[in-house]
Formats: sequence, C-alpha cells, structure tokens
Amino acid sequence: MKAQKGYLLIHKRPFQGLSLRSLWRHVSRWHAVAQERRMLASLSDSALHDLGLSRADVEREVIRPFWDDPMHK
Repeated sequence: MKAQKGYLLIHKRPFQGLSLRSLWRHVSRWHAVAQERRMLASLSDSALHDLGLSRADVEREVIRPFWDDPMHK
C-alpha cells in the first residue's frame, strides 16, 4: 500500500488583503441585499403572483443570511 500524502490546509480569512473601500462595498451590498429581501417579504400575494413567485419562494429567500448574495457566486 502506498503511503498517504498529507496536505496542510491553510484557512484564509475572508477579508484578508481587502482595502477599506472594498470592505465598505461588501458591507453596502449586504445592506442592499437585506433591504431587498425585506421589501420582497412585504409584497402582497397579488404582487408576488404578478412576478411569478409564491409565498414559499419568498420565505425561502428571506431566511437566507444577508451575506448570501446571489449576484456573487
């Protein structure tokens, strides 16, 4: 049996090396995402129907954490 190679995994901090401006952009985007999700949750059922969404779709979106940005995947 061949020997198993060991690998050292280095955990990188998520904001290591980011400038203050870049960090501010992240925080601003997170705030916008949270606000958009709150606005989506406040829509009436008829408005959601016009958008092609159900209340279950909205609930799934609203429970996502603010840093879970669908535009940055």
